[in-house]
Amino acid sequence: MAQKLRWTDVREIAIQLSEAKPDVDVVNLRFTDLWKWVQELPDFADDPNKSNEKILEAIQQAWLEERD
Repeated sequence: MAQKLRWTDVREIAIQLSEAKPDVDVVNLRFTDLWKWVQELPDFADDPNKSNEKILEAIQQAWLEERD
């Protein structure tokens, strides 16, 4: 069984988002959308309230790096 993702699994979240949402403009995305999309990932299982702007910024940055 796959390991469940937590907010701290920034790199793996970015990889999965990159695969799930290949057409998203990562640079100009809204954090409210990013927050929702992370929770929609099949392997994600963490408290939605444990997220914060710093974590979302890290996910966004990692997602940009995945695109390069």
